Amino acid sequence: MADLQEESLAPGEVGKLDEPTAPVHGGDAVPPEYDEPAVPQDDPAPTEADGDTTRACDLSRARDLLARHPVADGHSGLPWALHQLSWYDLELGESALRTDIPRLREGAVGAQFWSLALPAEVRGERAVSATLDLIDLAGRVIASHPEALRLTRTPSDAADARSHGRIACLLGPAEARALGDSLGALRALHALGVRSLALHSTSWAAGAGLTRFGEEVVRECNRLGVLLDLSGSSPRTVERTLAVTKAPVVFSRSGAAALTPHPANVDDGVLAALRANKGLCMVPCAAERTGPTLARVADHLDHVRAVAGVECVALSGTYDTEDRPAQGVEDTSRYPELVAELLRRGWTETDLAQLTWGNVQRVLRDTEFTARAAQERRPPSTATAERLDG
Repeated sequence: MADLQEESLAPGEVGKLDEPTAPVHGGDAVPPEYDEPAVPQDDPAPTEADGDTTRACDLSRARDLLARHPVADGHSGLPWALHQLSWYDLELGESALRTDIPRLREGAVGAQFWSLALPAEVRGERAVSATLDLIDLAGRVIASHPEALRLTRTPSDAADARSHGRIACLLGPAEARALGDSLGALRALHALGVRSLALHSTSWAAGAGLTRFGEEVVRECNRLGVLLDLSGSSPRTVERTLAVTKAPVVFSRSGAAALTPHPANVDDGVLAALRANKGLCMVPCAAERTGPTLARVADHLDHVRAVAGVECVALSGTYDTEDRPAQGVEDTSRYPELVAELLRRGWTETDLAQLTWGNVQRVLRDTEFTARAAQERRPPSTATAERLDG
């Protein structure tokens, strides 16, 4: 981070100014002319031009900050969106999408989680094969853009990609139903690069909470270093996961329920528990989840920071998903505008550096550290849903 340098002027001598001497005519002093006292003037009212200048200054500050602390975007639906297109060009720009390489560059995105989410009707063996298809597609897309994208598996990979001017792409969350109730499938997905798992829509992570097998999935994710994504999970699943996990959890696209009562949003009690867990609430730029405008997205960021702490808040574009983006943050190029709004609200550079990049890196490092410790204590689990849950 560039250091800010201040120059100070050496103080000058302070004393009483000499009084001016009145001119003399014929030996008599000529009396000074009488001047009327100056009438104090009110400061001019701020004009629209002043407001435009201030906004431009804030945007410039935001771009400068993001050049040093890029955005780690917590949720992108790009893989499934690309799967549905017969042709696309991410290098030149793609009008059918809200994400492409030029807009990622303009928005100062340094890392992005590529969701492997599936339509609700894709279940069973189809969910397993569909997830593998998305992993294959993501790998091919990343490999075809080596100057811009890099598949990453660890926080050091992400940092290295950033230092080389590449956008780090992390696979996940995958849907829990893609496991097919198999911990072997979880390990296979991890070997293919999946680094996040969404815990919902299965028999072992449903409205009633985690079953015994579900708890074993949590422990195996901890052992592997797979992030547990609780966006969309039932309250009882959230509660039990927070009790079982030894690693931080994430809510990859959840706002504050106190501001917007969306089913995927989290209440203040969960945000307080997230502070203790040192996990992340990744606030989405999605109209239904956080409100219709950029200002409402900023309101959610303010609220999460106030309740969970600045170390537990991050950003989630949620672009190219079923969610409609909020006005003002319509695609991945608009992150500077959001950061500029937070600057106007008094967020410090340190706070924003954590929000955009630092918090995600910390959670990835903590998850990796937990995995290394767990691997020394226990071998891969051979538990099955049938044996644990009957």
